[in-house]
Amino acid sequence: MTEVTRDAIRAAATLIRPHVRHTPVLDVDLADFGRPAHPVTLKLECLQHSGSFKVRGAFTSLLTRDVPDAGVVAASGGNHGAAVAYAAARLGIPATVFVPSVTSSAKADRIRGYGAKLVVGGDRYADALAASEEFVAGTGAMTVHAYDQPETLIGQGTLGAEIAQDRPDIDTLLVAVGGGGLIGGIAAWFRGDVKVVAVEPEGAPTLHRALAAGVPVDAPTEGIAADSLAPRQVGRHMFPLAQQFVAESVLVTDDAIAAAQLSLWETARVVAEPGGAAALSALLSGTYVPEPGERVAVLVCGANTTAVRF
Repeated sequence: MTEVTRDAIRAAATLIRPHVRHTPVLDVDLADFGRPAHPVTLKLECLQHSGSFKVRGAFTSLLTRDVPDAGVVAASGGNHGAAVAYAAARLGIPATVFVPSVTSSAKADRIRGYGAKLVVGGDRYADALAASEEFVAGTGAMTVHAYDQPETLIGQGTLGAEIAQDRPDIDTLLVAVGGGGLIGGIAAWFRGDVKVVAVEPEGAPTLHRALAAGVPVDAPTEGIAADSLAPRQVGRHMFPLAQQFVAESVLVTDDAIAAAQLSLWETARVVAEPGGAAALSALLSGTYVPEPGERVAVLVCGANTTAVRF
């Protein structure tokens, strides 16, 4: 099994550099959002190719594994599917993506637009995953897992390395959590050098419940961000990393996520989907209150939404 180490993340960062953007950071103040004044850095990974951080793991997987003639298959709430479709198109690889019915039209349109075959399989991510596994058994296509695969974790970890390069002096980083591939990779990079805080919707407390139980367990899969932050369980590969290197997990309401999504647009003209705004919602709702002098960064991780139409 490939180990999720800093050396592996460094190597992946070099490998995928021609294919991904070094996304910008934006310095804001919580006073601009109606909260007590406190400087905050936003890492705008929402500006990444395909609209989210997911291309990092997708390219890492496709460039480090032997892809069969049958191509690749992914199960996704939308963002991972768009990333795999984008990466496969760039590399000339056939791709099939299974999504649940809750996937937003913005994400489904992106997947089709990149040339992948889109299949709706069930109502939730777990249903789409099961359908994709049947497809693999029948075709021999290679699975690119959304979060529970070492290559995926290593690829997402390159975002941690990039944040460390952008802001080497931060104390705390807030990260939204679904299956845990993103926070697992980031935690593997920082390894406790930065306080990594997991932010999850109350309707999908996947990592929160796993940390309390000491093992991945089933959690609800509901809420405004169900198409990106609501798998049934966190990944088995990321969980030991979370246990060791994630400092705490906080839960936010759907209303708080929606308010953060709107505030990002109205205050900073940054477009984010609900899952992409979830980490900031912990600050804007007062669920996470930074200490005086605490240097905080927030990851805005996705922008595939129809909330803003032109």
